[in-house]
Amino acid sequence: MAKPIALECRGITKTFGRVVANKNCDLEVYHGEILAILGENGSGKTTLMNMVAGIYFPDEGRIFINGEEVTIASPKDAFAYKIGMIHQHFKLVDLFSATENIILGLEEQKKYNLKVAEEKVDEICHKYGFEIDPRKKIYNMSVSEKQTVEIIKVLYRGADILILDEPTAVLTPQETQKLFAVLRRMRDDGKCIIIITHKLHEVLSLSGRVTVLRKGEYIGTVNTAETTESQLTEMMVGKKITLNIDRAEPQNVTDRLEVQHISSVDALGNTVLDDISFTARSGEILGIAGIAGSGQREMLEAIAGLHHLTGGDIYYHNPKTGQIDDLRNKTPIQIRDLGVRLSFVPEDRLGMGLVGNMDIVDNMMLRSYRKGRGMFLHRREPKDLAEHIIHDLQVVTPGASTPVRHLSGGNVQKVLVGREIAASPTVLMAAYPVRGLDVNASYTIYNLLNQQKERGTAVIFVGEDLDVLLELCDRIMVINGGRIAGIVDGRTARKDEIGLLMTKSQEKEDALHGEN
Repeated sequence: MAKPIALECRGITKTFGRVVANKNCDLEVYHGEILAILGENGSGKTTLMNMVAGIYFPDEGRIFINGEEVTIASPKDAFAYKIGMIHQHFKLVDLFSATENIILGLEEQKKYNLKVAEEKVDEICHKYGFEIDPRKKIYNMSVSEKQTVEIIKVLYRGADILILDEPTAVLTPQETQKLFAVLRRMRDDGKCIIIITHKLHEVLSLSGRVTVLRKGEYIGTVNTAETTESQLTEMMVGKKITLNIDRAEPQNVTDRLEVQHISSVDALGNTVLDDISFTARSGEILGIAGIAGSGQREMLEAIAGLHHLTGGDIYYHNPKTGQIDDLRNKTPIQIRDLGVRLSFVPEDRLGMGLVGNMDIVDNMMLRSYRKGRGMFLHRREPKDLAEHIIHDLQVVTPGASTPVRHLSGGNVQKVLVGREIAASPTVLMAAYPVRGLDVNASYTIYNLLNQQKERGTAVIFVGEDLDVLLELCDRIMVINGGRIAGIVDGRTARKDEIGLLMTKSQEKEDALHGEN
C-alpha cells in the first residue's frame, strides 16, 4: 500500500526583483519518509522550503497538504497545517530553560503550567530518543542540545511535517549519528521529514529519496538506493564532476611555523587558548578539527598578530633568510609581509579581509596599495588578478567592478581565498574556506590548497567536515576547549576517533594526566 502524500508543491515560482529564486518547482513528500533536497549555492532549496514554512509567499504555484490545496501566508499558517521548520540559526532565548523556549509564544487558554509542560517535553524525548534536560538553561547547552530544543519545539506544537536546514553543519560525527537515529524514529512514527543539505554521504545514508534543484528549477527526484554521489553531483551541476581529492605525499618537508605553549583569555577573563603547541611544515596540510568555538579562530588570529596572547611563543622559519623570526614581536603587517597569510571566512564573511562597499579590484588592492607612489596607486595588476580569480574560481558577478557586498556569500569566499592564495604565501591559514559553498566550488578550493602544498607552502586548514579533513590533510590536530586533544595521521585516522577527541571531557583528561 502506497504511503499518503503529506506535502505537494506544484509550479512554485518566486522572484526577488530580477533574481529568479525558484521557477516552476515541483515537490512531493510522503508521510513516513525522509526526503533530502540537494542543489548548488543559489539553487533555491531554502527559498522553496521558506515558502512551505510561511516565511515567503510564492508568486505562482500551489501547495497541497494531505491532498488539499492550502494558502500559507505566515509561519502561523504553517503551524496550523502542522509544518515546522528548524533553521540553521537557532531562535532561542539564552536566559530561558529548554521548556520555557519550547512553550514561548503558544496561545494557552489557561495560565502556563511549567511543570505540566516539562512532563510533556519528557514524553516527547522518551518517545523519539532525545537527550535533553527540560530545565537546563540555553546558555549552558551545546550546539546539538540547542538544535534538539528547536526540534522538540515544533513537535510540541504538533508538527507532522518537519523541515531541517543543514542540520549537521556544526555537529560532530557522534552527534550526527544520534540525530539521524532520532529522525529515523520520527520517520517510523509517520512523520514527514525534509532535509536541506550539501553533504552527499549523509543524503545516501539517511534519506529514502532525493530531490535535486539547479538554478532555481526542479531537475528530478530519485530513489537514494538507486543512485550514487557522482550521479547526484551531475544532476546538481549539469555536468560530470570528479569528487576526488588528490592528496600527494608531502615532499621536502621542513618546519615552517613553531607554536610553543601559547595561552590567551577573552574580555571576561575566560581561557580560550590553554598551552597550545604544534608545528606547521612546508609541503604539508595540517588540518584543525574541533567543535565550533573551541579556540580555532583565536589561535589563527594569534599567529597573524591579530589576537593578544598571555603566554607562549610563535616562531617562523624564514625560507628567504634562513633565520628564525619571533612573530610575537611583530605587527600584523610585518607578519603578512614575511609570507604568513590568514584567509579566515567567519559567519560574517565581510567582517574580516574584504570591504563590502569596495569592488573586487579595490579589494585586491588592499594587499598591494603600499606599492604605489605618493597618491597614485597601481591598478593594472590588481585588475588582472581580479579577472583571474573571477575566471579560475568561477565567481558569479557582472564584472570586476561589482561591489563585493552584491555577491553571494559563496562568491565572497572565492574572492577572499583566491586573493590570499594569489599572494604566494609560505604559510597559508584557511579557516572554513568552503563554508556555505556547493560541492563543485568546494572541490575547486580543495584542489587550490593541494596546489599550494605541492609548491612548498605550509597549509593550515580549519574545516567542519571530518570526511574532507581525513581525505585532504596529512596530519589532523584536534582542539577541545582551547586545548590540544590530540594530533593524528590523516591517512590512518578514523572519523570516530577524531569525534571522540573533539568531545571527550576535559575533566577525564586531567584525571588521566594525574594518574600518569
